[in-house]
Amino acid sequence: MNPQDIPYIIYAEETPNPSSIKFVANKLLLVSGATADYKSAAEATDAPIVKELFKFPFVKNIFVAANFITVTKHDSVEWEEIRDEIRVFLTDYLNKGNAIINKLPQQAVPKDSNFKETVSVNTQHVPPANDIENKIIEVLEQYIRPAVESDGGMITFKELKDGVVTVQMRGSCSGCPSSTMTLKAGIEALLKRLLPDHVKEVISEAV
Repeated sequence: MNPQDIPYIIYAEETPNPSSIKFVANKLLLVSGATADYKSAAEATDAPIVKELFKFPFVKNIFVAANFITVTKHDSVEWEEIRDEIRVFLTDYLNKGNAIINKLPQQAVPKDSNFKETVSVNTQHVPPANDIENKIIEVLEQYIRPAVESDGGMITFKELKDGVVTVQMRGSCSGCPSSTMTLKAGIEALLKRLLPDHVKEVISEAV
C-alpha cells in the first residue's frame, strides 16, 4: 500500500501540563525537525489547520511538530468535554486531504550573525552569535529536545548573557507547573556540566 493511502489515525496523549494535550498522528504532519507555534488565528495565515483549530473558542495555543499537534486550552473547560471533539475534527480534516501548513514561520537570521547551519531555522532558536551559543543549541537539540517533544512541547534558545542562558518554552511546556523543575534539574544541570566555564544559570522567558 502506498503510504499516502494510509488513513490518518489520531490519538490523544496527556502531557505534564494539565492545560495541554498532545494529539499524535500515525503519519508525518511536517518534515522531521520542523515546528511551528501559534498564539492566535491571526498568526496562522499560512497554516490552514491551525486557523480551523482556533475556531474552537476554548483553544488558547497551538504547537505543531513532525507528528503531533499540542493544543493548549483555556481554563474555562475541562478536557473530558472537548478531547474527543478535537481528535475527531483532526482525523476528519486530515483524511479529507486538507492543507496542514503551507509555510512555516521562520526565525529571521541577522545579516551580521555567525549562524552555523547545525540546526534548522524552523526550530525557532535565535541564531547563535558565537561558538558557545552554537554549542548550547547543539546540547538542547541533542539531549533536551527529544524528551521535551515527547511531552508535547519545545524549549528554544534565546540568548547567553553574563553566564545566564535564557530559553523560551513552547507548546505544553509553556505555563506547565513542572517546567521549573525541568529547567533547573534537567537543562541547567546539563549545560553547567557540559559548559562549566560559560553557563552559570538557565532561566525561562514567556513566549
